[in-house]
Amino acid sequence: MQSTFAINLARIAIIVAVLALWEVLSRTGIVNPRLLPSASDTFVTLGDLLQRAAVQKDLMVTATEVLTAFALAVPVGALIGFLVAENRYFADVAKPLLFFAFSIPKSIFLPMFILVFGVGFAQKVGFGFFSTIFIVIMSTTTAVESVKVEHLTVARSYGATPMQTAFRVYLPSMLPVLLEALRISMIFNLTGVILAEMYASRDGIGHQIAIWGENFQMKQLLAGVVMVAAIAMTFNELVRWVETRCSHWRT
Repeated sequence: MQSTFAINLARIAIIVAVLALWEVLSRTGIVNPRLLPSASDTFVTLGDLLQRAAVQKDLMVTATEVLTAFALAVPVGALIGFLVAENRYFADVAKPLLFFAFSIPKSIFLPMFILVFGVGFAQKVGFGFFSTIFIVIMSTTTAVESVKVEHLTVARSYGATPMQTAFRVYLPSMLPVLLEALRISMIFNLTGVILAEMYASRDGIGHQIAIWGENFQMKQLLAGVVMVAAIAMTFNELVRWVETRCSHWRT
């Protein structure tokens, strides 16, 4: 309990120190305030932006795109990853190709998504899906391979059906690894959607951030960055909480 408190206290201290350094660098002029507005000014601007209907609408657009892409990529990627891990021939054929595809920067394919889907919802969701699915496939493959053969042998020797084996052996063993993968996958997903919005879009918070950057509105730009970072950290902590609730399944 004390160690957890000390860790949380250290995290808060680091955040406070970074914000204080940010404030000092801007206020003292060590860094040009036009390039780096102070932390206090940035958070005041953030509060103002969150009250604007246009920004609220853009946040809802981005949230819808991110959740849609995530809801599509996770089950599809998990199914493919499961099939790859369970079939030795399929694994030998597909694994090198998956590693090759994963190593390629996904941003170079964004113009192709714009050409195929145009500028709109489908383009951003499609690119978010594409940015996410490979990490889901690889994580699921690793999770399936982590299931102990002894557990599968015992389940099958007692006549467990494939459905019972999936829910009573595979899922409990895989869930901790999958939850960790979900956290990483959401980072790729959010990055993909925001990048698609910044590159070519008519709405979304990424589109707004791009406009603020082009117009040299640094307070709004930094406030937008803080906004996106807060969304990512909130999801990360939510999955971390679920992961701790399921930690007893690791054994």
